[in-house]
Amino acid sequence: MSDAQATAEVLRGAAEAFPDEVVTEARVRHLDLPLGGGRFALITLDNGFDHTKPTTFGPRSLANVDAAIDQVEAEAAAGEIVGVGLTGKPFVFAVGADLKGVKVLRRHEEALTIGVGGHDVFRRLAALPVPTFAYYNGAALGGGVEAGLHCTYRTVSAAVTAFALPEVFLGLVPGWGGCTLLPNLIGADRAVTVIIENALNQNRMLNGQKVYELGIADALFEAADFLEQSLLWTSAVLRGEIEVARQDPDRGEAWDRAVARGREIADGKVHGAAPAAYRALDIIEQVRNGDLRAGFAAEDVALADLIMGDELRAGLYAFDLVQRRAKRPVGAPDKSLARPVTKVGIVGAGLMASQLALLFARRLEVPVVLTDIDQERIDKGVAWVHEQVDFLLLKGRVNQDKANRLKAAVTGSLDKAEAFADADFVIEAVFEEPALKRQVFAELEAVVPEHAILATNTSSLSVTGMAAELAHPERVVGFHFFNPVAVLPLLEVVRAERTDDASLATAFAVAKKLKKSAVLVKDAPAFVVNRILTRFMGEVLGAIDEGTPVEVADRALAPLGLPMSPIVLLDLVGPAVAHHVAGTLSAAFPERFRVSANLGRVVEAGKRTLYVHDAGKPELDPEVAALFEVGDAVQSEEQVRARALDAIAEEIGLMLEEGVVAEAQDIDLCLLTGAGWPFHLGGITPYLDSSGVSRRVLGRRLLPAGVASVPE
Repeated sequence: MSDAQATAEVLRGAAEAFPDEVVTEARVRHLDLPLGGGRFALITLDNGFDHTKPTTFGPRSLANVDAAIDQVEAEAAAGEIVGVGLTGKPFVFAVGADLKGVKVLRRHEEALTIGVGGHDVFRRLAALPVPTFAYYNGAALGGGVEAGLHCTYRTVSAAVTAFALPEVFLGLVPGWGGCTLLPNLIGADRAVTVIIENALNQNRMLNGQKVYELGIADALFEAADFLEQSLLWTSAVLRGEIEVARQDPDRGEAWDRAVARGREIADGKVHGAAPAAYRALDIIEQVRNGDLRAGFAAEDVALADLIMGDELRAGLYAFDLVQRRAKRPVGAPDKSLARPVTKVGIVGAGLMASQLALLFARRLEVPVVLTDIDQERIDKGVAWVHEQVDFLLLKGRVNQDKANRLKAAVTGSLDKAEAFADADFVIEAVFEEPALKRQVFAELEAVVPEHAILATNTSSLSVTGMAAELAHPERVVGFHFFNPVAVLPLLEVVRAERTDDASLATAFAVAKKLKKSAVLVKDAPAFVVNRILTRFMGEVLGAIDEGTPVEVADRALAPLGLPMSPIVLLDLVGPAVAHHVAGTLSAAFPERFRVSANLGRVVEAGKRTLYVHDAGKPELDPEVAALFEVGDAVQSEEQVRARALDAIAEEIGLMLEEGVVAEAQDIDLCLLTGAGWPFHLGGITPYLDSSGVSRRVLGRRLLPAGVASVPE
């Protein structure tokens, strides 16, 4: 059997296992290059949909590309064409493998065909008897980028904003040539930036200019006539008028330093908890000698191993949550019930309130008015918003006209009656004190229009309790943002006992305009994220109170690869806030939530953090250490980790029984978007299932088998 026949056989078998593929066509057309460049074949990748459904590569799609290469290979051999180009449909080059098909794979041999099939097709582009050109006309991710790397030359559009190798972010490696070809093209250090650093920084994208500067593309052209300019450039290259010079990368100490830098980045982000970054770095280290065939083989094995592992399945599950479930909140009322919001009021002018003011003004493009107890606070809050707008202008995020309109939109007033008389949506962001919040709502109800929504940004208090004494409690909703507001996407939308559908629908409509990931939650103490974080933090602090050294307890969760350690998180939240939330939950669930006496002493002493950073790394503040009174029961990191995970599993099980959210998926979505928990955990429930914690604690899985794991 020939190589071509073997490839076709592999792809046929894979296609049978993936019947729901969105198939990409690879259409060949011929044209005469300008200025006598010769007859040229152009392959266009197109799945038949507009840019909202980007082009992907499943087995049938790869077979179509393979067939197109068969055609141009024969034409090149016959001397009928001088070169071959590869481009995409409008706004999209290609965004890589169709990962929906991964979910159905059950055996390592099946997973191996994914890598082998892609390699067998795309490396044929490099083996053609004529030069090949990739024209990155639009979004290019993963396998789309890699298809172009197999070509002889590449151009990129200046309008490209989404160009990346995101595989490590999801729990894979760039397995169709990325780990092998990119470092051999642009050097190991730049490749580590693209493959490791950008991927682990929430999948940071490159734009067209950066793609060109890194040396991935040989030429950069404006979008308006991108293909025409690319073809003109192609003609010049083929006629010898333009020579593309590339410098061979440093394969000595610089390569070693690059790989070491990549390992430091991976350690800092995932702490060894997720294998994908390390597998990618192993391949980069291996291919310094330029042996492409060995590199491709290593990619095949790594890809198959990772496809059959828990990390990728959890990563794909997490990706699906933030891309799909977050956009269609479960339990949200019909959006037709939502009322228009033409003006927003904010009670409070502190940092959180000011962040909210900027967000509402930017996204809703309506007037926003702040109130507080004195003019000085109001002026400070408005000034902060205006300062942030100036920063946006300086960074080129807004133009001068937009900046002027944003500043004009955000104002302040001491008079609630005047400020909120025509407001459609008013949110309070005052101190977490139930009596104060009830007073604020009573004052608001007396001055706002009958249709206005009254929202609270409470992080832990009862929304129902705040609304209990109002004449119209049905218009009160919880609208809990996470700090920093501009960074964390989650918005916990809380339905109180008497909240009506129209008010809730309006809240969800506002959340969508704010571009937040809204999750409907029941009015239960601390809702979702703070309840889980407080429970696990309580176990860590409990271990410290009992006698475990702070540094041991703080390292206990490191193997999970969380974005920060428990004590660093505590410092970020602030001891006073953490202590307050713990008190709220202890009052509601005293048998599970404890209030740390040591943390109470820290708060009483006015300490804002537990750690100091005088030595360049976090260390327990000696003044804090002097406040601690501890026992003599010392636990190991493993013991602290086990008690924390058991507590999380128990709390999630209880939250699901109480109906705090519709399903376990919503808890994971909350942790991913509100606490920055990593994709390789899938939030947390896939990890609790795969590690056996949920079965040990609850006697059952939290997710059905196969949802975020290899099908059984």
